[in-house]
Amino acid sequence: MFTAILSQYGIDESEFSVKPFGSGLINHTWKIISAGKEWLLQRINQQIFKQPADILDNCRMMADYFRIHYPDYLFIAPVNNLRQQNYVLDADHQYYRLFPFVQNSFTCDTVSKPALAYEAAKQFGKFSRLLSHFDASALHITLPDFHNLTLRQQQFQKAVQEGNVKRIAECAEGIRFLQNQRQIVEIFENIQNNPAIPLRVVHHDAKINNVLFDLGTDRGLCVIDLDTVMPGYYFSDVGDMMRTYLSPAGEEESELSKIEIREDYFEEIAKGYFGEMQSVLIQPEKQLFVYAGKFAIYMQAIRFLADYLQNDIYYSIQYEKQNLVRANNQVELLKRYSDKEDRLNQIIRSFE
Repeated sequence: MFTAILSQYGIDESEFSVKPFGSGLINHTWKIISAGKEWLLQRINQQIFKQPADILDNCRMMADYFRIHYPDYLFIAPVNNLRQQNYVLDADHQYYRLFPFVQNSFTCDTVSKPALAYEAAKQFGKFSRLLSHFDASALHITLPDFHNLTLRQQQFQKAVQEGNVKRIAECAEGIRFLQNQRQIVEIFENIQNNPAIPLRVVHHDAKINNVLFDLGTDRGLCVIDLDTVMPGYYFSDVGDMMRTYLSPAGEEESELSKIEIREDYFEEIAKGYFGEMQSVLIQPEKQLFVYAGKFAIYMQAIRFLADYLQNDIYYSIQYEKQNLVRANNQVELLKRYSDKEDRLNQIIRSFE
């Protein structure tokens, strides 16, 4: 398999080595070493991304834009094969792409210090800022309704009405709490109906492991894993950062007392993101910065709980109540975040 694919990039089969790479859960990735050069080969997961050609076309358009307007920006685009295509199809019609490997760089799975939160937020902000004059509507929608909170709320309500009766009764308190947060959805719907708030080029998966850092300085280099880049609202990225950077406890943590909102991390996210995007965002957008966290946490909470009520049909689990643990975790995170909302807004005002 590797010989057939790599030969299309002019890589000699007698000179390369292959080994699995990274901890990603969606696409399969391998590190390729040949003649002193290194690449990452990746197979697109077509169970998740139904139209892989759209992803590759988005990358091509953005690569062209960066090459013309910001040639010094580190945009890690798939390299072209000998036919000048940025992908290879195998005999089973699976899509593969080859990326240059960035030397002296690293990724991390947890935000262990405020400086990493700052650097990551800066990189996500920089990415959207540099693309602020790119026509976002030209991008393909690679995951339809990925951050459509109205749809997620409807799916949640359906699960509450039609799901596992025993599990619904078991989760009555959590269901009631989440249903009482309807105003989060209403704000989202008001945003959708407000033509003053623009759709921008947004990453849509702003977890820390989608940032590449310099090995010697911990400085952010660029954002990676661009399959979810689509038109969207800037608060999708900011919300992802709030949801996954602020608490030292991840979404799998069952001990709820370990969940907290670290104000210093919030301040670093704001400093990093606003440092890049403040001149681009309009005032109505800036007012949604704290809302971003509620948006993302609430959306993930109802997705986890809906899946549990429907007998775990979407998220993979390793034990019976894992999705319930995840949902309860996000409910607690939302409560603690909401308790600090006034303080977080106070921090944001210092950046205006």
